Amino acid sequence: MRDKTQANSAGPGDGLVRTGAIVFFVGAVATLVTVAPLFLGTDPFPSIAYAVCMLMGVGFIIAVAGVLRGIAVQRRQAKSAAT
Repeated sequence: MRDKTQANSAGPGDGLVRTGAIVFFVGAVATLVTVAPLFLGTDPFPSIAYAVCMLMGVGFIIAVAGVLRGIAVQRRQAKSAAT
């Protein structure tokens, strides 16, 4: 089976997973920046900063969609190979 797979081939959902990871990371950094004033005793950030924190959840959903897309394609390929 190893000879049939390519080492650096990108799967159908890999782009979504990478994009989701980047969006998640941006949301995580925004969350850390938004929570920092609580510990530093400074004025809180405006509401838009809290909205950027929602990117963490959006990134997670995008990554899950990429994983599910990859699973669906592999199932279709296995089904067509079996018949």
